[in-house]
Amino acid sequence: MSYAGPEFGSPQPRRPRRRPLAVALAVLVPGALLGWLVYAGVSGAADNNGTAAAASPRASAPPTVSSTTAEDKKPLGSLRGKVVVIDPGHNLTNFRHTAEINRKVDIGTNRKECDTTGTSTNSGYAEAKFTLDVAHRLRTLLERQGATVKLTQDGDRPYGPCVDERARIGNRAKADAVVSIHADGAGAGQRGYHVILPGRVHHGIADTRRIVAPSAELGKRIAHDFGRATRTAPSNYVGDGTGLDTRTDLGGLNLSKVPKVFIECANMRDSKDAALLTSAAWRQKAAQGISDGITSFLKR
Repeated sequence: MSYAGPEFGSPQPRRPRRRPLAVALAVLVPGALLGWLVYAGVSGAADNNGTAAAASPRASAPPTVSSTTAEDKKPLGSLRGKVVVIDPGHNLTNFRHTAEINRKVDIGTNRKECDTTGTSTNSGYAEAKFTLDVAHRLRTLLERQGATVKLTQDGDRPYGPCVDERARIGNRAKADAVVSIHADGAGAGQRGYHVILPGRVHHGIADTRRIVAPSAELGKRIAHDFGRATRTAPSNYVGDGTGLDTRTDLGGLNLSKVPKVFIECANMRDSKDAALLTSAAWRQKAAQGISDGITSFLKR
């Protein structure tokens, strides 16, 4: 076997001229790749799956500072700053205090009894129990919207209050709206709801001239929304189908200095209306309708 090498003077093989370039590339490419990975890790944004997004002007832009304020979070229909007085008609224990509730008080146009016992269904469900239940439901709905709500009585008095005091409670509260809740005691076959509006009275201690117009607006809105919420019709015996009735003989209206109405939600002496009045689900609808009307009035 023979061996030819440099020591024997054989020509040395030539190195390829491109080797220095290949070496340079071999060094530079991994370095560049490593640099890109570091940059992407620092600057890239991760999506929801944890995959880094390529760096871009959008990804590296500073975060937006929220300018949301407490006012922006204010719920739609908010009644913050509004005062509503709810007047649950009568009192469950009035019948135990006949002398007190029969005492006459000045209502401007004349003198009338301090209060009455109210009516009831044929089965004995009292108007005063109905009115207080609806008042509680209505209070909850209005307070959820931020309103300040006051009741003229909350089952916490032995009788009354008298009609003149009920008016004064709304006046002292500087109420934006007052609603007196009732249920009627008309004859069988007479059905439906109606809202009682104050008439123009300027006599003695009564002066309704400033509240007639806003009270009428309040009453119209309550009548509309009450009918829609309860899916019942306006009275077929009062108001000529409008669901509205104007009176000047009620001390609670005559003595009011703020917008006020009464609502007779249905007739307790009619069996079909009585079935509604004794239903908790329907009473919730009644409260919702009154609340919607008040809200509409206060946000007009």
